[in-house]
Amino acid sequence: MPKNTIIRGGRLIDAAARSANPADILVIDGVIDTVGAPGLQAPADAVTFDAAGTLMHPGLVNAHTHGLGNFLKGRADRWTLELLLTSGGEMFDHQTLEDKYLNAYLGAIEMLLKGCTTCYDLTYGVPLASAEELTAVGQAYLDAGMRAVLAPMIADISFYKAIPGLFDALPAHLQAAVSAPDGGADLVLAPMRAALHGWPLDRERVRLGIAPTIPLLCSDALIVGSAQLAKEYDTVLQSHVAESKVQAVSALKRWGKSLTAHIDELGLLGPGFSVAHGVWLDDDDMRRLADHGSSVAHNAGSNMRLGCGIADARRMLELGVTLAIGTDSASCSDNQNMYEAMRYASMASNVRGPDYRRWLTTPEIIRAATVGGAAATGFSKIGEIAKGFKADIVFVDLANVNWMPVNDPANQLVLTEDATGVLHVMVDGEMVVENGAHRSCDLKALAGKVATARARNAELTKPSTALQAAVEDVVGHFCIGLSRQPHHIERYAALHVS
Repeated sequence: MPKNTIIRGGRLIDAAARSANPADILVIDGVIDTVGAPGLQAPADAVTFDAAGTLMHPGLVNAHTHGLGNFLKGRADRWTLELLLTSGGEMFDHQTLEDKYLNAYLGAIEMLLKGCTTCYDLTYGVPLASAEELTAVGQAYLDAGMRAVLAPMIADISFYKAIPGLFDALPAHLQAAVSAPDGGADLVLAPMRAALHGWPLDRERVRLGIAPTIPLLCSDALIVGSAQLAKEYDTVLQSHVAESKVQAVSALKRWGKSLTAHIDELGLLGPGFSVAHGVWLDDDDMRRLADHGSSVAHNAGSNMRLGCGIADARRMLELGVTLAIGTDSASCSDNQNMYEAMRYASMASNVRGPDYRRWLTTPEIIRAATVGGAAATGFSKIGEIAKGFKADIVFVDLANVNWMPVNDPANQLVLTEDATGVLHVMVDGEMVVENGAHRSCDLKALAGKVATARARNAELTKPSTALQAAVEDVVGHFCIGLSRQPHHIERYAALHVS
């Protein structure tokens, strides 16, 4: 893209006003210089980009995903979060450096083709993500032309020992099969520090964050150390907090307090901290997050897919929590479509109760998927089409059937658009998707590479798959029992859980 670009002829969405009026946008060096009426003056050397017949909206921000899960779309039918967590070996073991790159690149291409220009990727390594692996994943996002936070998931307690009573419920032969030494905080934090210190990639496009994966899987020392590292390197944190009732009940059994109260006392909360999911947050939890300026990445589709319940996003907003939107991993959402994630957020809000005045509005959802996501990632000057912001702009084809006719642009972006209308996508003033196609990706060649890698991984992980099948009944039965225990809030759709 030339140094100076004048975008003419498009209609710029104003979600709050539920309108999309014609506007011209001047972009200089990848930054929006001026947004004005049609006919806006531009430098003589500015190249004109014809946006006629399109709706322009800010690049969507996926506030929670897992890039290394992109080979696993459609992997399972009925499985809970806890069953998914038992399949980590099948999902992540034996991935080569090229596999990790391909996973992330595949997800980035999908997100860009579907109007998303920034993501928060909680990546993974066995046993830890190395600096080399993180760099490879980061390079995948750079090569695709996308902005990303990479936050390696770190833990020092195994899943089976993190849920009180679960390990003891396993038969002896399965205990032996799943036993592994707990890592220890120092062992986990040292490579995280090294990666932060020596990060070689452009931090304006791909930055490192820290993800103490689930508080139950983290010692106090690991949580405290994560907070200290984030402060030292001025970066962001994200953790899966109160995603399921199993987690909420387990926290009370282990600490006598909620997950949020526990990590608050350990100093994890702050403006750079975001909760992934937060389905089982209560008012006290939400107030704590709001008081610290923290965010929640709301993943309504994944929460329903895994049977975790329905988060009370309205209450979060009422209590001052910054709300963002995420897709979660393809292993539990099956795609990386932020338009679908927004629609799910709307529908999930509606089924929480009959008082439609408490349902999320479409302007609130669009704000969460742009401005809210920007706050969670920590990137500055993204999420809006305004002077001084980075030129991350999506152009939706108004000749697509989704927009025939144009009634309420905010409603249609959330409730009607399904990514089939995405025509062009600009990141930092560079057009990375043009006429519905990624400018540098050969999708046919990518499909071949992905199929080959997935077939190899499926063969290598057969033992892990067999182990996951062996523990499924015990883990499933045990966790159903925890989920039936009384709790002071309810997030399931049914009043009586069967």
